[in-house]
Amino acid sequence: MLIRIVRLTLQADKIDAFLQNFEENKQKIRHFEGCTHLEVWRDVDNPAIFCTHSHWISEEYLEKYRNSDLFKKIWTFTKTLFADKPIAFSVEKFTQVD
Repeated sequence: MLIRIVRLTLQADKIDAFLQNFEENKQKIRHFEGCTHLEVWRDVDNPAIFCTHSHWISEEYLEKYRNSDLFKKIWTFTKTLFADKPIAFSVEKFTQVD
């Protein structure tokens, strides 16, 4: 499983547009082939910073999504909302402590 985190710093007056776009597309993203989990987090100290947190069966499935028309449409719109460069990275679960 691949975990993808994308940190987005938005222009303050564009937050509602981001949230509306996510609301309109969240089910399409979540049910894209290979996606098993999707969340959006909001920074507690800066309400203009969000992180998307998604789980993918493998990097190949994430790449299929990143090359899809759905992603291109969403990302093209989302890029217009940025106040700073996004930070994206992928991780794998190393260990879990219960």
